[in-house]
Amino acid sequence: MIIDAHAHVWPDRIAEIALSANRLPDLHARGDGTVAGLTADMAASGVSVSCCLGIANEARHVDSVNRFVAGLTSETRFGFGTVHVDLSAEENLASLRRHGVRAVKIHPLFQGFALDDPRLWEIFEAFGDEFAVITHVGEGGSPEANRLSSPAMIRDIARQFPRLKLMACHFGGYKILDDAEEMLAGADVVLETSWPPSLATLRPERVRELIRKHGAERIVFGSDWPMTSPAEEIRAIDALGLGDDETKSVLGGTLARLLGIDSPWA
Repeated sequence: MIIDAHAHVWPDRIAEIALSANRLPDLHARGDGTVAGLTADMAASGVSVSCCLGIANEARHVDSVNRFVAGLTSETRFGFGTVHVDLSAEENLASLRRHGVRAVKIHPLFQGFALDDPRLWEIFEAFGDEFAVITHVGEGGSPEANRLSSPAMIRDIARQFPRLKLMACHFGGYKILDDAEEMLAGADVVLETSWPPSLATLRPERVRELIRKHGAERIVFGSDWPMTSPAEEIRAIDALGLGDDETKSVLGGTLARLLGIDSPWA
């Protein structure tokens, strides 16, 4: 049962605009960012459940994004909502609870705040183990934006909040994998596999070694749809030469356990 930890979806009326506004340099979308587009790509790739990640670039959009994400939730879609540091921890939690959202996406590049912002840490403190968190880490924007997240920040968050269900996208450091491997060795954080334009651009031996060092039970598959093709990313995982149990953990078992999703691989 394949679960994709990383898909971005917007309402149909704004998907094209949102995708254009949030586009990263040198990357070209493979999907259209709509629910119908995601559903079609899930069917084509064999993904059973996609985590649909909502992001509010501004505090005033937090509640509407959480409402949208909650409306997406189904047997095949798991909604990840949003928070913003310009709202208090209480306001952020109230929105998530009001809409029944149990996980959030943080994206420093788009939201404009750092992973070590004290206001964000107040939110993490309030989360306890009630909410799961997945966050972008690493490059993908301007030099100023890139400094808003780092493997060292993820390490510090994991140490400060041991109860937090924390997942770090892009193996904990997009385009700075050396730093991620050094800083996150032994850290109690789940790493996600997406690496646009494709995981296949990394050497399979390196990825396999990274997964085995960190433990497949702490790795989750993510495509970063619509910036990649889920089918191609699954093939890249299958090509790593992992054992059957390791592959099942990465492709769905780990995330099923973390999010409480019923799965034969959990």
